[in-house]
Amino acid sequence: MTSKVWFITGTSKGFGRIWAEAALARGDRVAATARDVGTLKPLVDRYGDQVLALTLDVDDKAAVDAAIAETIARFGRIDVAVNNAGYGLFGAVEEVSEAEARAQMETNFFGALWVTQGVLPQMRAQGSGHIIQVSSIGGVNAFPTIGLYHASKWALEGFSQSLAAEVAPLGVKVTIVEPAGYATDWSGPSAKRATPIAAYDDVRAVRAAARAAATPGDPDASGPAILKVVDAEDPPLRIFFGTVGLPMTRAEYARRIEAWEKWNDVSVEAQGDLAAKPRA
Repeated sequence: MTSKVWFITGTSKGFGRIWAEAALARGDRVAATARDVGTLKPLVDRYGDQVLALTLDVDDKAAVDAAIAETIARFGRIDVAVNNAGYGLFGAVEEVSEAEARAQMETNFFGALWVTQGVLPQMRAQGSGHIIQVSSIGGVNAFPTIGLYHASKWALEGFSQSLAAEVAPLGVKVTIVEPAGYATDWSGPSAKRATPIAAYDDVRAVRAAARAAATPGDPDASGPAILKVVDAEDPPLRIFFGTVGLPMTRAEYARRIEAWEKWNDVSVEAQGDLAAKPRA
């Protein structure tokens, strides 16, 4: 197998770090990015010239473009681009400030958009490439108290599905990875929290209890899994990581279909019949 060149955002910890290590351990080369490049020193110490450690804040489009250009200058190509940088914003919709909402979208949505746009010219030119968008089960489901996080992931999934149809004829693949709960610090130090309003305390408590009762996945197990995805000749547009995503989403879509069918008479009525309408 020909070794791959990866460009991974958010490589200081979590999935980004584990996936970088999985790629490097098998001989691939990785441009590893993080806001604090010092967190990447262990990777450089262990893997040397296989690693290009870059300081990057994905909110900064010019910096994203520069990091991609540096990666291509160093390694000659980018085969796999992983949009992993992101964080969770906890807060009921009413609680979230304008600045918090915009910051969530800047990182989780626009950051991924800037990287995607940045790598596409190179991938088009080489006639190959694979863009991995790290979404969440929260990209196809929605729960109370993380509405703006959901908004960012639903937006990511929407443009990525369109993107997949646009770039398939060019030899570029797109996969949306939808992890369930894992034993990372996503809901801990990495998270941001809006100022609470007491009216939502009971809803918050129910959600906290549900998270506490869930069995988290082992992040290390995701390393071999992502390698299978990027090595597949025909990778999926979407894939759950973890055991709860598929049954949870089956139930969610069953509820949606039930509601759509229940209200279908009104839907049909709303269509109208322009052909039968008298012309003015």
